[in-house]
Amino acid sequence: MTDKDAIIAQLLEEIKMLRAEIAMLKEKVARLEKNSSNSSKPPSSDIVKPPKPTLADGAKRKIGGQPGHQKFTRLPFETEDVTPVLCELSEHETQGLEVLDEWYVFQQVRLPEKRYEVIEYRARMYRDRLTGRKFHAPLPYGISQGGLLGADMTALVAFLKGACHASYTTIEQFFEQVLHLDISRSMLCKATHKASAALADCHNQLMHRLPQEPLVGVDETGHHDNGKLHWTWCFQTPAYSVFYIANCRGSEVLCKVLGNDYAGVVGCDYWAAYRKYARLFDVRMQYCMAHLIREVRFIGEHRYRRIADWADYLLNWLKKLFKTLHRKSDYLEQSFQWRMQQIKEHFLSIVRCPPDYKPARLLAQRFEGARAENYFRFMTEPAVEATNNGTERDVRHTVIDRRVTQGTRGDAGMRWCERIWTTIATCKKQRRNVLDFIHQAILTHWTKQPCSQLL
Repeated sequence: MTDKDAIIAQLLEEIKMLRAEIAMLKEKVARLEKNSSNSSKPPSSDIVKPPKPTLADGAKRKIGGQPGHQKFTRLPFETEDVTPVLCELSEHETQGLEVLDEWYVFQQVRLPEKRYEVIEYRARMYRDRLTGRKFHAPLPYGISQGGLLGADMTALVAFLKGACHASYTTIEQFFEQVLHLDISRSMLCKATHKASAALADCHNQLMHRLPQEPLVGVDETGHHDNGKLHWTWCFQTPAYSVFYIANCRGSEVLCKVLGNDYAGVVGCDYWAAYRKYARLFDVRMQYCMAHLIREVRFIGEHRYRRIADWADYLLNWLKKLFKTLHRKSDYLEQSFQWRMQQIKEHFLSIVRCPPDYKPARLLAQRFEGARAENYFRFMTEPAVEATNNGTERDVRHTVIDRRVTQGTRGDAGMRWCERIWTTIATCKKQRRNVLDFIHQAILTHWTKQPCSQLL
């Protein structure tokens, strides 16, 4: 009898271990099945990308302009911007021809032969007759701060480094081979630090303004500094975007940037830090509907039909929601609100009755009681976006920069990234020239004038 009990106990222990292994394998399979269409993973992480859709007749889409697209032609340059070169026939060639007072105009852009201008400031020297000390007349205000590179050249270095993702080696080659100017890497690095200092006040002003904004979209992505993992946070509003690099991905960053008494709406994904911030300080949220759709799609790929059908029902109602939202102009306001409310109620009635599947149950918990409003706040507050796509678009530039530069190597580098990314994203939103703004910011910084405003 004792032997039987020992065998049974051993078998039970083996069953327990096998069940644990099966659970781990299921979790691993679930992770492998995730891609950019059913989760928050980027498209670059997909092992095999889906084939591009074909045309209705089965033919492949040709590259270039498509039939029916409007043709855009570049406008000619103004007269004051061109250097005219006359092309005429010789007197012998014009025999028998009538010379018209008309011209065929062909404009071509060329690089100037002299790619840069050197300004030499000569300051008269003087000697004090009493002390014998020599000194020179003062240079124009703000000139000595630039050193060899003036404000426009310093701005060009910053633009190449920040907006074009160029390394110092690439910028050095550009100056040498395009401008025919020999500039060392150390001087390029100093120019970047000078531009960073000039943009500091602009960045700080936007950081201080964030807690007063009625709507802020937030997202974060990884950043490596000296091999250590940090996080680049993006705070986005309709008028500007602010980047902030921190050594953590937790809710304390939100507390530091937005404060504990933030009264606006935070648009974000369902990351735990945002949920904790909302729970601790009763902050109104708008969780991204695009992320929700991807999670529902992932559940819809389950092999059990009952679970997949539940997800398909949810997905159909979400499609109806966005179809109605995109056709808002076709409805009267009262009719539009009634239809959106009906779709919302049908969706909630389904999502709150999940099948016996853990991801489905966890998804249903998000919509219990008043928590459901954190997904539908865009219905009652028109300024709120249903998705977090705007913030994710702003983050793309930083992701590309991270891939090219492999991160930073110190606090100065991280501050530079924060300031230049903020400048680029904000100027893009306001349709302002990034290079011109950096140039103006450097000039005002060197001449001790009030800093240039990004707003």
